[in-house]
Amino acid sequence: MTAKTRNLCLTAVGIALFVALTLCLQVPVFENYYLCLGYAVMAVYLCFFGTASGTIVGCFGVILYCLITGGLRGMPGWTAGNLVIGLLLGSTFRATRNSRQSRGRALIQAAAVVASVALGILAVKSMTESLLYAQPFLIRAGKNSYAFVADAAVLLLSLPLCSALEKPVGRMFPDLRELR
Repeated sequence: MTAKTRNLCLTAVGIALFVALTLCLQVPVFENYYLCLGYAVMAVYLCFFGTASGTIVGCFGVILYCLITGGLRGMPGWTAGNLVIGLLLGSTFRATRNSRQSRGRALIQAAAVVASVALGILAVKSMTESLLYAQPFLIRAGKNSYAFVADAAVLLLSLPLCSALEKPVGRMFPDLRELR
C-alpha cells in the first residue's frame, strides 16, 4: 500500500469515527444540543495525522452526519466552522509539537481551542447561517453560543487524550512525523 493510499484510508476511518461518535454517543448538555464527541476524533487526527487530514475529518464528518440525520439546514455553517477550527488547531498543534514545556504547550493549545471554536462557531458558522437564512447575525451567534461551549469543552477534554495517545500512536505509526 502506498503512503497516499494509507493516508486516504486513515482519513476515511477518521470520518467514519467522527460520524459514529456523533451519532452513537449523544450527551445532552443544553435544551436541544448534544456534545459532539466527533470533535475528539478531529482533535486526534489534527494532532497525529496533520492539519489536512484532521480538517477533512471534521468537515466531511459533519457533512455525512447531516446527510444521515436529514439536518441539512445546519450543514453549510458547521462545515465552514469546522474548516476554520481545523486549520487553526492543526497549525497550533504543528507549531507546538516539539515544545519541551508541557504546561506551556497545553496552555497554548487550550487557548487555541477556545479561539478557534469562537471564530469557527460564533463568527463563521453564525455569519454563514445569517447570510443563508436571512436572520440577524446576533441572533444566530446567540443560538450558536450553546454549540461554542459544548464543542470547545469536547476539544479541551480531547487535549489530554492526545497526550495519552502520543506513545501508542507513535509505535503504531513510526513514520507519522512525515504526515504532520
